[in-house]
Amino acid sequence: MSFGAFNPHRQQPLMADINVTPMVDVMLVLLVIFILSAPLFTNAVKLELPKAQAAAAPKPASAITLSIDGAGALFWDDAPVTTAELEARLTQAASEAPQPELQLRADKDTRYEAVAQVMAAAQSRGLTKLGFVTDPTRKKN
Repeated sequence: MSFGAFNPHRQQPLMADINVTPMVDVMLVLLVIFILSAPLFTNAVKLELPKAQAAAAPKPASAITLSIDGAGALFWDDAPVTTAELEARLTQAASEAPQPELQLRADKDTRYEAVAQVMAAAQSRGLTKLGFVTDPTRKKN
């Protein structure tokens, strides 16, 4: 087929079909190249990796919850304790390895003096990890 004619008055309409033969040829050539080169990409380098041993990760330290209510009463993990019992338990907790974290929960009406006494008792017995627990959902008055 031709796209033009010698006689411009007798010109036929242009052909609007897409010729896909060259595209199919290129795709078949690419397919053959990929089929031949695929086994080259599957080979892995054989390595003899070194062996290593690490020490076991230390178990996480336990946590002790010490609560102080508005009247100044002390609670060791929700069990009421006296000041003498508290000091003995703090001494015992400080001697543990790893040392547990003391989580201090104080009522908002608790006097600062009671909180300071508990903190001083924990420090004098050798406890170094102390955290304060609060309630983030409570709104300010």
